[in-house]
Amino acid sequence: MTVIRSAGIRGLRSVVAELGGDADDLARRSGLPPEALDSDDLLVSDVAMAVLLETAAAELACPDLALRVARRQEIAMLGPLALAIRSSPTLGEALECTSRYLFVHSDVMRLTVEPDPRGARGVVALRLDMTAEGSYPVQGTDLTMAFVHRAALDLVGGPYGLRSVELPYDPPAGLAPYEELYGAPVHPGQPVARLRVVAGFAATPTVSGDEDTRRIALALLQRRGAAALTSTTALVHATLAQSIGTTRLEIGAVARLLALHPRTLQRRLAAEGTTFATVLDDVRRETARRLLTTTDLPMARVASALGLAEQAALTRAARRWWGSTPTQVRRAG
Repeated sequence: MTVIRSAGIRGLRSVVAELGGDADDLARRSGLPPEALDSDDLLVSDVAMAVLLETAAAELACPDLALRVARRQEIAMLGPLALAIRSSPTLGEALECTSRYLFVHSDVMRLTVEPDPRGARGVVALRLDMTAEGSYPVQGTDLTMAFVHRAALDLVGGPYGLRSVELPYDPPAGLAPYEELYGAPVHPGQPVARLRVVAGFAATPTVSGDEDTRRIALALLQRRGAAALTSTTALVHATLAQSIGTTRLEIGAVARLLALHPRTLQRRLAAEGTTFATVLDDVRRETARRLLTTTDLPMARVASALGLAEQAALTRAARRWWGSTPTQVRRAG
């Protein structure tokens, strides 16, 4: 069994409710815990998620269900990956980042660029592979393809050079809802799922590229690579450790890096028995010891690197942390 983050079905509950269905019951019968409908970070079976989408579409007589769900999803649901993508300077670099780190969201999903299957000059294809077996569940593929398309529009603030869409099945809802969503011709019954785009799409600048933010986000993703999804506390700790000395260490800034609302971040930390202030204090203590024992930075510079207002604040913190002054810690180190 392969797994996927429950963020993939964000928006499904509201669509099912509008159609008169019971999302919790559908989730249970499909083998998913109902809480997956309201959480982004649960690891769930990709098969169960596909069954849920197909079952909901069939029982609610809504063959374009996945397209409706996709309209309610935003790139932020990808967590730190969303931050790395958004802060990439070009669409090509955003795609490269997505291809490298998409395992954070799903361990089998792949996005690759290949030559145009129709042989058109100046056109390439963005290919989606959904499962290890090479199969394409209709609703799951619809949801993923539509999400990728809408994310590209969001990243560049408008058209990104889409020429046509290829689907590996005959859409049960007909072509009209697809062509309305994509604004381009849709070709059913193809071997694989593809978005055909102009060859120069990769050079299209994004609207929010920021190299410093991208560096922090990529460091977070590299940390997650070893252990996949981890605790919120560990993610906040890693974010602060990467950010200290470069940006303001406020919960709002960290929440934005993790694509969370500050109150959501506070609740998750509380559920793990800690607070943002506690994690920040831990990071400052670790960083202070490193700077004091491995560098000759003046005390005022050390205090500034920790985000403290003055050297006296560093002295007070050192006495609380170690019962010693910063100078004593440096000498002992």
